[in-house]
Amino acid sequence: MRADYAGRQYVGIDLHRRRSVIVRQTDQGERLESVRIDNDPVALSLEIAKAGPDPEVVLEATYGWYWAADVLQAAGAHVHLAHPLGVKGFTYRRVKNDVRDASDLADLLRMGRLPEAYLAPPAVRELRELVRHRATCVALRSGLKAEAHAILAKQGLRLPVSDIFGVRGRELLAAAPLDGPFRARMNAVLRLIDAYGFEIDTASGWLRARLATHTGYHALQKLPGVGPTLAAVFVAEIGEVERFADAAHLCSWAGLTPRHRESDTKVHRGRITKQGSKLVRWAAVEAAQKTPSGCWLTSTRAGIAERRGRNTATVAVARKLLTLVYYGLRDGEIRALNPPRAAPAHTSERPGARPLAGLTPATAARSPR
Repeated sequence: MRADYAGRQYVGIDLHRRRSVIVRQTDQGERLESVRIDNDPVALSLEIAKAGPDPEVVLEATYGWYWAADVLQAAGAHVHLAHPLGVKGFTYRRVKNDVRDASDLADLLRMGRLPEAYLAPPAVRELRELVRHRATCVALRSGLKAEAHAILAKQGLRLPVSDIFGVRGRELLAAAPLDGPFRARMNAVLRLIDAYGFEIDTASGWLRARLATHTGYHALQKLPGVGPTLAAVFVAEIGEVERFADAAHLCSWAGLTPRHRESDTKVHRGRITKQGSKLVRWAAVEAAQKTPSGCWLTSTRAGIAERRGRNTATVAVARKLLTLVYYGLRDGEIRALNPPRAAPAHTSERPGARPLAGLTPATAARSPR
């Protein structure tokens, strides 16, 4: 450890659930200190204070990184998130330990070769928590509904209603002749479905209140197939849309672009990458499938489906929708959805000039000079 170094320090943190390793380096890559601490905000603040003013700090976007990033930023550090896919090569080293991992993160940051992930600000992270909580509750409720259908199937029952969870369906479920254990299980499943329904409605109310003044949120709901729920997913998961240079970068980040493999004279483009936010990808595909009939996107999907198949057509329309989402979030409006303006009539008259005798303004505009 050098006590005489006063330059900028680069800090790599290998963050874990219980303990973390912190490695500090000079701007030339010389190790100053490596220490292991218990995960605690006070302990992390004390260690990062040793790095001097405005240190460059990197940690991997791993389990539970929110608190560490907030503590580091509050201490004045410039925080960088390492993308897990970009540092996946660490796994294949002969010697892999926490100190080596933290040192390599600091080296990549120092040399400008760090594959960075998006460090969402606290407001975006809070919005994401609400969106993801609602999505989790919906997924769990869907599983419970499937379980209710399975109970009926085991008893050989088929209720004459399209939705067994509607008003009429609930009445038929209450009167269904189920054996004792199956009746008890069905009642438990229905109670859980109601509980999750309450949580979903509560989360939806929170989202509507938080996004009531968000211009992009309201602009996205003008897109075909996009309602309040999908619009909230786009706003929360995309976050600061200005971090994307254009709509193509957003589509690539969402995993809706083809995989590209090139070597020498061989080029292979496969299926979409499916990297990035699963919720954004799901929302775009869901909106593409729910576009109302008569919409221009529906005709686009039908034309592509005839040539390439339905799945390819749905993904292509989802990519078009996500392109419009980009402009809606960036500009607060989607001008492509506005009706075309009528072209103003051009005349040859100048302010204060007298019209030519025998000519109307329209014919005067067509007359030769």
